[in-house]
Amino acid sequence: MRGSVTIKHVAAEAGVSLQTVSRVINNGPNVRPEVRERVNAAVEKLGYVPSLAAQRMGGSRSYLLLALNDRDRTIEGWKSGEGTDWVDQMLLGGMLKSAEFGYRMIFELVDTHSSQVEREVQAAISALHPDGVILTPPHSDNPLITQLLVQMGLPFARIGSVAAGPGFAIVMDDRAAAEVATTHLLDLGHERVGFITGSDEYVLSGARLDGYRRALSNRGLPLDDDLVGRGDFSFESGVRAMETFFALKTPPTAVVASNDQMALAALRVAHGRGIQVPDGLAIVSFDDTPIVRFSNPPLTAVVQPVAAMAAEAARLLIRAKAGDADLPAGVTIPFDFTVRRSTLAE
Repeated sequence: MRGSVTIKHVAAEAGVSLQTVSRVINNGPNVRPEVRERVNAAVEKLGYVPSLAAQRMGGSRSYLLLALNDRDRTIEGWKSGEGTDWVDQMLLGGMLKSAEFGYRMIFELVDTHSSQVEREVQAAISALHPDGVILTPPHSDNPLITQLLVQMGLPFARIGSVAAGPGFAIVMDDRAAAEVATTHLLDLGHERVGFITGSDEYVLSGARLDGYRRALSNRGLPLDDDLVGRGDFSFESGVRAMETFFALKTPPTAVVASNDQMALAALRVAHGRGIQVPDGLAIVSFDDTPIVRFSNPPLTAVVQPVAAMAAEAARLLIRAKAGDADLPAGVTIPFDFTVRRSTLAE
């Protein structure tokens, strides 16, 4: 059977060492052409499919990438049943792109608030010996983690980080996305547009707030701090922000929320007050996970290219490990904007 063929069978068939077979499989150096041809012929004859262990024998590469996600927020989403598909999209993009290069991507949860965060990261790296690390927010902007990786000389990519720093920065233009979302509402005639921020722990939260303010300034509208609700990406914080808005003498007629959970909170509060969406309140969200596509009404949203960002992070790390020096320090992945009934009535 093909599945029973191992690197030892190939080595015996070709009359070479295990290390030589692995170097041929990995297109490594220092293999004579006639030896390489003999090994490839043995691989073809036996139907051998290289294993990860065989690949790792051939040189300095482990053929593994390590992706780190925030433990508390991820587990909270899983347990509550209200999690989004952000993690799914990240795994989709990262794993499929890794597979194209013969790599595997391992997913680990790390507590970014832990006083032992460096030890947690170092333990994962020591156990797995990855060729590169993919950091997701808020790890992307945690200097304890990024500086540790710099000291270890390990390539890493920072997804969703708009701050300057080491590693590959893989982002969408959060500032432009918030500006597009806000401008959409202004174009519909709304002059009092509220904005619910994300957690201050995420640098991208500030970028989105900047985009909202820029859209207002472009129209000559005042920047009213009362129309900025402080959220933290949780449903509960969205509820609090909306209750604060509705307590104003002149509440907003439209809201941009920095993620889907807070946008759904805006929808819940509006419905609870008998306010029709979009007639009484228009809502725009960020992320565009499935929950907002099937809400009532479905929500207009900025579509985050999470899978594409993870795929690009994987590609850059693999190319860096292969010795490609002609790589960009950062890449901006285009976002989409999908208009639905939460801003435009049928």
